[in-house]
Amino acid sequence: MEKRISKDEYYLNIAKEVAQRSTCFRAKIGVVILRGDQIVATGYIGAPRKTKDCLERGECLRDKLKIPHGKNYEICRSVHAEQNVIVQAALHGISTRHSTVYCTCSPCIICAKMLINAQISRFVACKEYPDDGYKSLFNEANIIFDALNKNRSLF
Repeated sequence: MEKRISKDEYYLNIAKEVAQRSTCFRAKIGVVILRGDQIVATGYIGAPRKTKDCLERGECLRDKLKIPHGKNYEICRSVHAEQNVIVQAALHGISTRHSTVYCTCSPCIICAKMLINAQISRFVACKEYPDDGYKSLFNEANIIFDALNKNRSLF
């Protein structure tokens, strides 16, 4: 008998599809935000609107400068998927309070701070980011964190 996938797997699969729109050479990351059981916004890694992304420019400045993952985010041309999904929700007047975020990886510390301020309740990831600074922040802010494939690293 065929087994039905869980809702967590279902929404993470959607986040993986959203990630296909990413314009970053280093990672393909996608996010969906749910309120109740309804997707209210999606986001992926990409340059700010109306600016050239790394694919269009043909280079990643962080790669060119040999900057390791998790360091010097400000040099990156892209906006992280979690940041973009919060902005998308705001642009459409959608509250993120008490929402669940499904993402293809755990957040960097900057995105974790933004998600805390966006008052999310739960964060579900399919892979873990090398920087685990988000864990203590999420714990302190009472955000539930679940990783479905805990032993797999994104990088």
